[in-house]
Amino acid sequence: MTDRDLQTMVNWAATELHLPVSEFTVAPLTGDASARRYFRLAHSDSSWMLADSPPESQKNAEFLAIRDALACAGARVPNLLAADAGKGWLLLEDLGDELLLPTLSKETVDDAYSDAIALLSLCQRVAPAELALPAYDESLLTEELSRFDEWFVAALLKSNASAAGHSAMGGLWHCLVESALEQPSVFVHRDFHSRNLMRLSDSLLAVIDFQDAVYGPITYDTVSLYKDCYIRWPREAVLAWVKRDHARLTGQAALSCDSGTFIRWFDWMGLQRHIKVLGTFARLYLRDGKDAYLNDLPLVVTYVRETLAMYAPTHPEFAAFSSWFEAELMPVIQQQAWYRG
Repeated sequence: MTDRDLQTMVNWAATELHLPVSEFTVAPLTGDASARRYFRLAHSDSSWMLADSPPESQKNAEFLAIRDALACAGARVPNLLAADAGKGWLLLEDLGDELLLPTLSKETVDDAYSDAIALLSLCQRVAPAELALPAYDESLLTEELSRFDEWFVAALLKSNASAAGHSAMGGLWHCLVESALEQPSVFVHRDFHSRNLMRLSDSLLAVIDFQDAVYGPITYDTVSLYKDCYIRWPREAVLAWVKRDHARLTGQAALSCDSGTFIRWFDWMGLQRHIKVLGTFARLYLRDGKDAYLNDLPLVVTYVRETLAMYAPTHPEFAAFSSWFEAELMPVIQQQAWYRG
């Protein structure tokens, strides 16, 4: 965006706010994983978020529709003041700067995640009849997993998977997809984690970046939260949160499975997500020049290895993939500058 384009967008926002444009200050904010750009627009003691969201590449219609549905369900989302769909300009409430991530510690995490689950429960009130969202179906789950071989193995590690590797991927992909499709379907944010949750001045949590939502597995968003790609918690803490969710959902008649099945669903959903993320973060670096995501790869690798190790003794597909990953990929991973394992 040129300075002239930015000024045109600011002029539009000032007109929408009925305030003189000469009295505004504009500050760019750090971008996210998309092509959107955000600016803080300030006037006197008030401020707003101004988004430049190119309509040719961004899901602006979906963002607006999902925002409305979540707000109607009682979930805290940014208020919309104005939108120009043709240009991809959004004028939104300024929720502040306090992401959940830097506030998390072993002393705060239980209360923080209780608040997050309360917010997620409101999001999950949005029913399929309210939004024409895609299904998190076999095709989408498999496409996500395919990023691992294309972007992480081949493009980032510059490695060619052996025949054993391709066979192991096929066997594991089948298990993970089948497990995901066994689960009850709900509204799924797809990135419900500590960098997309914001603590507001009234202590409530708000959720952002929801334009990629789908209807799919009930454990997906809790995996994003409890096995966050940006912060790690002990297994015993994660299991306690998962068992609490199982009890809550069973009490609400949203589930009819035992806790062991629910934990397996959660773990295998996490493995699907983290394998996908290895490919997605590699793609963000290689294709989009976002090198900060390389710093997050070691934790994601750790999640993958841990889950494989847990289930390899009882599931041959996990054992085959784990053996290939450890023998062929880990020696290459350990040579990477980004790996701190």
